[in-house]
Amino acid sequence: MMLLSLLAKPAVRAELNPAHSSKRKADTRKRLRFVEGVSLWLAMLLMLFVHPLYAEASLADTEQAGQLYLMNGQSAWQQPALILNSDFKVQVSGLLAQTKLSREFKNTSDRWQEGIFVFPLPEKATVYGLTMAVGERRVTGRIEPKEKARQTYEKAKSAGHHAATVEQQRPNLFTSRVANIPPGETVRVEISYQQVVSYRNGEFELRLPTTLTPRYIPGESISETPEAWQSGWALPTRQVPDADEITPFTVRPEDVSQQSHRATIELDIESGFPLAEVTSPSHSFQTEIDDSHVLVTPEGDEVLMDRDVIVRWRPVTGRTPTAAVFHQQWQGEDFLMAMVLPPETTGPVLRRELLFMIDTSGSMAGESMIQARSALLRGLDTLRQGDYFNIIQFNSEAHSLFARPVPSEGYYLARARQYVKGLQANGGTEMAGALSLAMTMAQAPADDLVQQMVFITDGAVGNESALFDQIRRGLNDRRLFTVGIGAAPNMHFMREAARWGRGAYTAIHDSSEVNRALEGLFSAMEAPVLTDLDVRWPSQGHDVEPVPAKSGDLFRGSPLVQVVHGVPAAGELQVSGKLPGGRRWISRLNLSNAAEANGLNRQWARGRIDELIDAASLSGDLPDEQRITRLSMEHGVMSPFTSFVAIEEKSARPASENLEREQLPTLLPAGSRSGMLRYPQTATFWPLLSALGLLGLMFALAIAMLSRRPAL
Repeated sequence: MMLLSLLAKPAVRAELNPAHSSKRKADTRKRLRFVEGVSLWLAMLLMLFVHPLYAEASLADTEQAGQLYLMNGQSAWQQPALILNSDFKVQVSGLLAQTKLSREFKNTSDRWQEGIFVFPLPEKATVYGLTMAVGERRVTGRIEPKEKARQTYEKAKSAGHHAATVEQQRPNLFTSRVANIPPGETVRVEISYQQVVSYRNGEFELRLPTTLTPRYIPGESISETPEAWQSGWALPTRQVPDADEITPFTVRPEDVSQQSHRATIELDIESGFPLAEVTSPSHSFQTEIDDSHVLVTPEGDEVLMDRDVIVRWRPVTGRTPTAAVFHQQWQGEDFLMAMVLPPETTGPVLRRELLFMIDTSGSMAGESMIQARSALLRGLDTLRQGDYFNIIQFNSEAHSLFARPVPSEGYYLARARQYVKGLQANGGTEMAGALSLAMTMAQAPADDLVQQMVFITDGAVGNESALFDQIRRGLNDRRLFTVGIGAAPNMHFMREAARWGRGAYTAIHDSSEVNRALEGLFSAMEAPVLTDLDVRWPSQGHDVEPVPAKSGDLFRGSPLVQVVHGVPAAGELQVSGKLPGGRRWISRLNLSNAAEANGLNRQWARGRIDELIDAASLSGDLPDEQRITRLSMEHGVMSPFTSFVAIEEKSARPASENLEREQLPTLLPAGSRSGMLRYPQTATFWPLLSALGLLGLMFALAIAMLSRRPAL
């Protein structure tokens, strides 16, 4: 307004002093040009200021339709009142790892608190126990149908009882709730779970997730009001109805207490064979090896919960196992687990049509994008004369480098390498569009090509089931291989996408691992070494129930692992299949030599639950909830329809005291950019609104000045 007044006054004087009119008009024009120039510069600077605010504030509409809470790193953030610490105690025996995961919720406030924590577990974790400890008192949890467990918990919470519950959101994503944590006190929750140790290319690997990459939530929102059990930053959408339950807040390590989000780890490994070495690409560990036994602990006593913990061990040369069998008798019933490694053999070199699909969404920004580019460049190096290839990059949209696959020749390869080096991460993670583009792309103009797809991504999506269905229905004769990227990839997506795509998967933890990780994968892609598998257990006069019921093709270095119910440790297991070239291969295991093991019944039950869910998906029906619940409760393993709940019968919180609720965040995965931070919404949009108001004033001023110029 002052500037407008300044411009208006000379015009009045000019009318009062006609003699000086010409000079006054010239001065006014100079002032107008000066003010216009300053205004335009201010508008440009303001646009630069507004753009990042707008980008942050509008991410919900442009990238993540389910977005509810998001603010930039400069917005206000108050440290949680609860301090969270974790302790992993892992016992490895043979192929199974049993883990006791203890979480301590320490209340640093002067108010009673409920703590909510969404956290990852290994992609095939079988959760089978919950214990709550308050001081010296321990309460053992029980398994109940999910809705009943929620009601049990809510009733205890309202009555002031100490209570805890754990429920499954995804096979690798869970939520823990702890009610009525007293001011200044600590409640400890212990979760028991088991997992099968990965064994590929002569090396065993155990992965312990500690955080997760924020997941992209596609689809139109179907709710505007957060529900009582919401524990994240997103609202449900039509594509991800449980988006509010799988999107924990994500913060930097400095946003929480220096005592929070730390983990102590102890791995006690009894391998059953002499060990040559124990390594980790993720952390520095101290190891004490004694023949087949090793104790592994981190250097510095604890680790920050900002990446997966990965531990690998390798047998001494010549002692690599090619077969193993384990036995358990549980409640008078027999369970067996067998591992059989296919032979080391190679077939004829096949010509391929290879589609590389690379995720360039915002979650890949930083170290993940560096790893992804390196992986794709390494993939291009494996192409041989006679192969065809193409590259599809996807974020909010999918684009291919070429209209159709092209020959792996000098010009095309050089153009592809240049293209890959320029890829940057930005936007959403619309995988469905990328898969559709790949599945409908015109084939290469050559016959007898083996069609393969390599999917390079962090898997940070919430609509996994729909994508698995798309892969299963649309791949036809193609095979899909996945490459997990980053410090905390969604390994459930990697494994299941490869399984439905009849391929294999791997993961890259950092850039130094690219060659090592991809060497095994691209070697496997040469061709399956064993197809048409036939696994025959001694039936003992009745039907046996192995899981998986039907095994897929085996690739080089990857074993067959199967668990069966109702077969004693006697007789012979026969595994046969077709080798490259068509020759039959047969291997036999004497079951009477089975080693004793624990947890096989749980592993079998978890596998049966997965198969029931798969069968429903294949038929287009809803899963048999009643049957799954019964199986879950009989064997004491969690499922999508059951949860664990622990209640202390004695009331703790006085009726006069209110209960506050706190959703504990996860830490930003190491190497990720700040664009993936997800904070609770506070005064997020006032800088944006203020800036927009100033910008509007600037444009109004400029228009006012321009409209006055003809009158001068």
